[in-house]
Amino acid sequence: MVDDLPELRIQGTWVWYYAICRREVWLMTHAIQPDEDDPNLDYGRFLHERALTKDGEEVLLGVNRLDRVIEKNGDLVVIEIKKSSQAVDSARLQLAHYLRQLELRGVQASGELRFPEERRKEVVYLTDNLRDQLEIIYRGILAIIDQPVPPAPEWIKWCAHCAYRDFCWS
Repeated sequence: MVDDLPELRIQGTWVWYYAICRREVWLMTHAIQPDEDDPNLDYGRFLHERALTKDGEEVLLGVNRLDRVIEKNGDLVVIEIKKSSQAVDSARLQLAHYLRQLELRGVQASGELRFPEERRKEVVYLTDNLRDQLEIIYRGILAIIDQPVPPAPEWIKWCAHCAYRDFCWS
């Protein structure tokens, strides 16, 4: 039964963070909240709300929140809105995760990454390569969740603007 698949418990944001910082995946999945007053989180929420106000409402898919789902030329398109394209590979994997979640439920769709501040879009299709990457990521996320403590912090370029930076580096 498809509902029993462990990957259906995985949220798209976990996939995004797995590609950037595995410690953050552990923190998120163990309900350790980031600094909600972090200006980067505020700005991201602002962009997200502005885009949703213009384009419609989020769609719930299991444990996932899809920014937008539209019909384009008779096809279903999942829209993912990001602040910038700096982490485009992570964003692509997150969107592929949503496409995979739909596919597991018998629904075919393509995706579109939108970077409103850059006035840029990228079309994403769920390829065999992305499916293979997702299988590895799903196993990795489930292994991280089962760890009793978070992975040790590793300084990466994203740390300087991360809402967990004080938690990791104080």
